[in-house]
Amino acid sequence: MANPYKRVLLKLSGEALMGDLAYGIDPSVVEAITSEIAEVVQEGIEIAIVVGAGNIFRGIKGSASGMDRATADYIGMIATVMNAMTLQDSLERKGVPTRVQTAIAMQEVAEPYIRRRAIRHLEKNRVVIFGAGSGNPFFTTDTTAALRAAEINAEVVFKATKVDGVYDSDPKMNPEAKRYRTLTYGHVLQHDLKVMDSTAIALCKDNNIPIMVFDLSVPGNIKRALTGEPIGTIVGEACDVS
Repeated sequence: MANPYKRVLLKLSGEALMGDLAYGIDPSVVEAITSEIAEVVQEGIEIAIVVGAGNIFRGIKGSASGMDRATADYIGMIATVMNAMTLQDSLERKGVPTRVQTAIAMQEVAEPYIRRRAIRHLEKNRVVIFGAGSGNPFFTTDTTAALRAAEINAEVVFKATKVDGVYDSDPKMNPEAKRYRTLTYGHVLQHDLKVMDSTAIALCKDNNIPIMVFDLSVPGNIKRALTGEPIGTIVGEACDVS
């Protein structure tokens, strides 16, 4: 069966790269993630990635401790580039051509973000990793993922997390929590479900880009998601709340 997607955007949290560590990057986790991505690239799916930096630095936490919020956010943006370069190195060691593009100029280590160039890389079956967020403070990497997905005409945003979908309450606190199979953008916004921040959800809604939330920690889930298996929770325009 043909793959259902031609071009996708994968959102990876920085925390996902920590594995069981308290801080930093677990090489075994990076190896597992990039191995699955490499398999999907071989099937002809064009992949762009946005990665966070929660494993290194979170701007909002820096702000909470007294740091200027804009300064804290810029530090977080720079930290995302460290994660992006780590993913790039691992992918290229597997023979997958990869480009890092940053919203903050770092010409010695990465390309500047140029939309048309990013699309051209994808057309040549190169993985493109977007670092430094959107280049603006006060915006999350979730919002960056939605923005870049719209800019490159991605068909879907995959949000890889530490849970197996979206629940009506915290499954760690409530063993009776219900996992949704599908949700509408409106339901997510109305009930403040923590899928992505509201700006990201609104961007996806306005551009009719579905979001799939799935558990990154299950081996093989990246490939399952990107090749169309029904896992996790799908958020979209016409999805029933179920």
